[in-house]
Amino acid sequence: MKKIFIILTFCFLAINNLFAEEFKIRIFNEWLFKNGYHQYLNLEQNQLCKDEPKFSNNWYYNNCDKFQGTNNLNIKTKNKKLSGTNIAYHSNPNRDSLIYYLWKYSYRDRSSHLKEFKSTNNSYDFKFNLIEDKFVKKQLKTKGILSYLYYQDGEVLIDEFSPKERLGEFLNNETKFYSMSMGKSVTSYILGHAICDGYIDGVDATMNDWPQLQNSIYYNQKLINFLNMNTGDQKYINEFEDGTSKLGAYEDRDIQTTMLIYFRNKDTKKSAETYNYNGFVSQLILNYVKFKTGENYEKLYSKIFNDKIKIKHSILYGFTGQREENGNGHPNISATRFDYLRIAKAMMDDYQNDTCVGKYLKEIHKRRIPKNYNNNKNEPEYNRTKSYGGQFHMDYPGLKDKVIFGMGGYGGQAILIDMENSRIVVLNSLHYNNGAYKYNVKKLLIDPIKKGK
Repeated sequence: MKKIFIILTFCFLAINNLFAEEFKIRIFNEWLFKNGYHQYLNLEQNQLCKDEPKFSNNWYYNNCDKFQGTNNLNIKTKNKKLSGTNIAYHSNPNRDSLIYYLWKYSYRDRSSHLKEFKSTNNSYDFKFNLIEDKFVKKQLKTKGILSYLYYQDGEVLIDEFSPKERLGEFLNNETKFYSMSMGKSVTSYILGHAICDGYIDGVDATMNDWPQLQNSIYYNQKLINFLNMNTGDQKYINEFEDGTSKLGAYEDRDIQTTMLIYFRNKDTKKSAETYNYNGFVSQLILNYVKFKTGENYEKLYSKIFNDKIKIKHSILYGFTGQREENGNGHPNISATRFDYLRIAKAMMDDYQNDTCVGKYLKEIHKRRIPKNYNNNKNEPEYNRTKSYGGQFHMDYPGLKDKVIFGMGGYGGQAILIDMENSRIVVLNSLHYNNGAYKYNVKKLLIDPIKKGK
């Protein structure tokens, strides 16, 4: 009986996912139509919609009030490696599939779990002194890279999009690039401001005054453990195990729900403190900041992103439920390419000017920890550093004795900040793997930081 139940459950989920994917493709087709990409569409109307009386029950039932065209793209959604929002690491998708996943990545409606934070009319304007880099252009022709920016000594020197014949026809300076993992580093930066504004005592403070952590392995641990991802939670969270977590879909739950299901029982015990990369501790940090700042959180966010960073376009930030008191904040972020550069520059300016937040950044760099697991080969090359500190990747191979703060995200997204030599690389990418989609980490990320232009 149990086996039959399991089989029926999987069948139900498979059918549900199929219908969900078909619905998304229909919305994708509407997006192509509304934005003028008619070359990718078959515009013939459904015959049923021609035959049925307009506004009749059957007319509505057959979605005749919706866009009726289909796309002529060879999208490989039936390949299980391409299911879901993201492209599986080992996949080598064709261009048509990339177009579809770019829509999912940057343009589909995410209002169910992302809120918009609007910018003011006070954005920072970059200076440009552009040079041609033929290698960057060559990489953009065949890889999953969407945008590449290089900043040095107060000027943007390289500003490249994916070529139009690749993915560039769908991109502009207002396109937002979504990431969960780069949001982890942004969360750390927000925490630094909360500390400097007196809401939190410092990186050695515990979060024991937050009820959500009571009777869990996270109780009585210092913030620096959360920042360095060495809280001893590896028995329950392993994001490199088949691309999943032993916790299940904690990304879609608020903190209270995750705690009730997995951590508030007598068998939950803390393991040895070792680096264990995962998103749940980042969620804990962000929601603790929201707990401590209370109704002033939005003011703090505006102070950081409008007053200091001076973003030009709105930013989308995450939530996992409706109730703030349950810990519904999520560290994911969606921002434009130049707003990512503005965020990186603000971090660098704080570090160089030795502001209070700059001192915080120096402290987390000083207290970084070694990664030291399986020779670090679980992580993709663009994140494969020797150390981790304060939600940043640190100590990149080939960049010895340099203070580099790295932000890395799914699909090959990477931001490297040379805090002392005023060099920044911002690479936004849709897909990365160890095969056809492996971009040259050394020449695109390491060498520009090491040698400059």
